[in-house]
Amino acid sequence: MTKNKFILLFLCLILLLIASFFLALSYGNAQIPLDSIVDIVINHLVYGIKSNDKNGALYDIIWLLRMPRIVLAICVGAGLSVCGVVMQAIVKNPLADPYILGISSGASLGATAAVLLGIGSTLGENFVGISAFMGALGISFLVLFIANLGGPANSVKLLLAGMALSAICSAFSSFIVYFANNMEGIQTITYWLMGSLAGASWPLLSKLVPLILICIFLLWSQAKILNLMLLGDDTAITLGYNLQIYRQSYLLITSLMIGTIVYASGVLGFVGLLIPHLVRMLIGTDHKYLIPVSALIGAIFLIVCDLSCRIILPRAELPIGLLISLIGAPTFIYMMIRKTYSFGSK
Repeated sequence: MTKNKFILLFLCLILLLIASFFLALSYGNAQIPLDSIVDIVINHLVYGIKSNDKNGALYDIIWLLRMPRIVLAICVGAGLSVCGVVMQAIVKNPLADPYILGISSGASLGATAAVLLGIGSTLGENFVGISAFMGALGISFLVLFIANLGGPANSVKLLLAGMALSAICSAFSSFIVYFANNMEGIQTITYWLMGSLAGASWPLLSKLVPLILICIFLLWSQAKILNLMLLGDDTAITLGYNLQIYRQSYLLITSLMIGTIVYASGVLGFVGLLIPHLVRMLIGTDHKYLIPVSALIGAIFLIVCDLSCRIILPRAELPIGLLISLIGAPTFIYMMIRKTYSFGSK
C-alpha cells in the first residue's frame, strides 16, 4: 500500500468513526435528534453548561450514559484489534488472538474466585473486575516465566505455555463452580464472561483511555520489529536484532492492555482475531499500516455491535459478547476460505 492510499483510507475511517459515534449517541431505547446532541455537546465542551430545564434528561442520557459507553467501545475495539495484530506477530500464527496465551482463562479464574469465594471483596465495589485484571496479568507473567525455563522463550514455547496454563485455569474455575453450589453466583459469572460495556463511566475512562492510547502508539512505533518477527529469529539475528527481548516486551504491553480491557468490559472474543484478518485482506501485512487501520476498524466494529445490542431487543440489552460471537464465527470462516494474503508477506 502506498502512503497516499493509506492517508486516504485513514481519513475515510476517521469520518466513518465520527459518523458511527453520533449514530450510537442518537439511537437506543430513546431516539434523540442529532441537533439536540450537537447542542448538548457544544454547550458542555465550549460553554461548560451541563444541563438546563429544557434538556436535563437528554443531557443525562447523552453525557452520562451513552457517551462513556461509546468511548469505552472505541478503546476496547481498538485495543483488542491492535493486541490481536501484535500477538499474531509474536507467535507467528495468523490464528492467534489476544487471549491465546491463557489471559482470558486467567481473567475467568480471577472473576470466578471473586464471585464464588469472595476473594478480593475488600478491593471495592468493582472487585470482580479487579480480580479478573489480576488473574489476566498474573497468567501473563507466568507464561513468560515458564516459556523462559530451559532456554530463551520463542513463539512455540510461548504458545505451549499459554495453552497449558489456560487448561489449568479452566480446570480450577470448573472446580470452584462445581463445589460452590451458588446458582446466583454462577449466573453472575456467566453474564460477566459474555462481556458488557454497561459499566462505562468517566472516572474509569480517565484511566483507561490514556493507557490504551499510549500502548497503541508504542506498539505502532515498533512496526519494523513486528515485520521482522514474521520472518523468523534466524533472519532477525543475521540483521542484528534479538527478537527475544522485543517479544517479551510486547507481550507485557499487550497483557497490560488486555488485563485493563477485561477489567472494564469482561471477555470479548473474536474482535482481536477477526479484525486483523479483515485488515490484512484489505491492505496487506505491513504493520506500519496494519496497526492504525486495525485500531480504527476495531473501534467502529465495536460501536456498531454495541448499538445493535441496545436496539435489537425492546427494553432489554443483548450481551455484546454473544452478538460478536454470532457475527464473528461465520464471518471468520468465510474470510479463512476466501483468504487472499500470505501471512508475513509485504
